[in-house]
Amino acid sequence: MSRLTVQMFHQQVGGQLELSLVAGRKGLWRSITSSKVQRPGLALTGFMEHFRDDRIQVVGFSEVAYLRSLDEPELLEILDTFLGEEPPCVIVTRGLEAPARLLERADAHKVALFTTPLLNSVVVDRAVEYLDDKLTQSTSLHGVLVDIMGVGVMLMGQSGMGKSEVALELVARGHRLVADDIVEVRKRPPDAVYGSPSDIIGHHMEIRGLGIINVRDLFGVTAVRQRKKIDLVVELVHWDEAQEFERLGVDETYDQMLGVDLPKIVLPLRPGQVIATLVEVSARDRLLKDQGIHSARQFQDRLSQAIARSRSPGWDGEEVE
Repeated sequence: MSRLTVQMFHQQVGGQLELSLVAGRKGLWRSITSSKVQRPGLALTGFMEHFRDDRIQVVGFSEVAYLRSLDEPELLEILDTFLGEEPPCVIVTRGLEAPARLLERADAHKVALFTTPLLNSVVVDRAVEYLDDKLTQSTSLHGVLVDIMGVGVMLMGQSGMGKSEVALELVARGHRLVADDIVEVRKRPPDAVYGSPSDIIGHHMEIRGLGIINVRDLFGVTAVRQRKKIDLVVELVHWDEAQEFERLGVDETYDQMLGVDLPKIVLPLRPGQVIATLVEVSARDRLLKDQGIHSARQFQDRLSQAIARSRSPGWDGEEVE
């Protein structure tokens, strides 16, 4: 997570929020560290108990009307207390004209002051959406992310395992590519992880023997998507007779990504296998598990019940060892 300053906020989302800088230019260097946005409310009366100095402050009609109702000494005291907490910046909404003393004290405390014609709710929603995306943990991972019937499947494994070829087969079957080779991964509170393509690679894929292809151009816009929550990790590995692989699938295994535990499946590859089908079945099985249907555990329960019945005194069949 890189440092986000008020100036970067203004440059990157100022157009969308229709922001105009009216005071406090020397405060553009301040850092924004919280994705939350706050209305000062009672803080303007001097009650600072619930005031958060790490949040952007949004001032609307009620706050401006209250400030205009104060006499000069009280107004200056309130503004010095409020701006003295050094919030990242202040946004006055609804096209309201900021009081002259607010402009003056913003300059004095070096707190950037913006105005916008937008409503409070619009400013808050757009700012939070932007800040959530910028301030969350992120990393870049080598892999391929595909959307299979709404399940975000992250294909991982050593280079040359055929991850891109598997993804291409899945796209040909009607599923959607999110990212190939480099997946930009971000954590969203509280415990969701989203993947998206890198800016440079986009929805291009490298297929050995074919070269670079553009999935969107080849299959259309419905064959790709820009972002997807990662629900399942599928690791492709070489088949090894000496290594034991999961046979029943009763116990879940997990892979940790940015501190979030994601269900994981290890698929050993052998000649002749249709890997795309196995990955698709993995996604379908994940959908069932999310609905509370766990095939392996149901089978184990039935088997356990059958064994228990076979060992009961009244059972007249052969003993099951």
